Amino acid sequence: MDKAVFKIAKMDCPSEENLIRIKLNDIESIRGLDFDIENRKLTIYHVGRLNEIEFAIHQLNLGSRLMETDLTNQMVLPEDSNQRRVLWAVLWINFGFFIIEITTGFFSRSMGLVADSLDMLADSIVYGLSLIAVGGTLALKKRIARTSGYFQIVLAVMGFIEVIRRFIGIEKLPGFETMIIVSTFALAGNGTCLYLLQKSKSQEAHMKASMIFTSNDVIINIGVITAGLLVHLLHSNRPDLIIGAIVFVLVIQGAFRILKLGKSN
Repeated sequence: MDKAVFKIAKMDCPSEENLIRIKLNDIESIRGLDFDIENRKLTIYHVGRLNEIEFAIHQLNLGSRLMETDLTNQMVLPEDSNQRRVLWAVLWINFGFFIIEITTGFFSRSMGLVADSLDMLADSIVYGLSLIAVGGTLALKKRIARTSGYFQIVLAVMGFIEVIRRFIGIEKLPGFETMIIVSTFALAGNGTCLYLLQKSKSQEAHMKASMIFTSNDVIINIGVITAGLLVHLLHSNRPDLIIGAIVFVLVIQGAFRILKLGKSN
């Protein structure tokens, strides 16, 4: 079996990992992928067709460079079905909280909750695309990625417009109690996701990446809770609008990464 090590300069989060996984999914010569996000390296175990692999990675414009090639006797095991069950559970938890947060966010007038709900949706899409990569046609994957990416951008832009309108105008204060209570439950949900991922004891790179992804969500949840407290203490909606704007930026960045999946050849 052949081994090729690539340096991926712009691979710094799970979104890029999933982008690469889906791009390489239809190359039959590949036997396994080993991601090292921390050091921005990707090791590919394959049987020939290196030029095709290198060209596919280069098309993603992530600053890829082939570092070394070698022969190896290392056995590449298929991904465990338990990992798929964990990813499905994490997906549904995130999607469930997307529904809860976007609903309560509108009723409580909290842009922080609405923005966090879109971040939950983004996570659901990334996990879903990872699972779809195991099966399904390339056209299906691209169609879902494009639809999801544009949908997120439209919602995030609408959210930004609403944030600006509320900054300029005089609005009622968001319901800080709802912000704190719902975000606390979302924090518990993300904590459960993190527990499930850690309990799997998987050393696979994509599972570790999912843990990083979920850890970032925990930070956002804490940010919304803090904003709720500041809304109450300062009697101002500014903290809610600020955290909302920050999360909307993160959502748009994630949406553009997802769109890459739909535009790659």
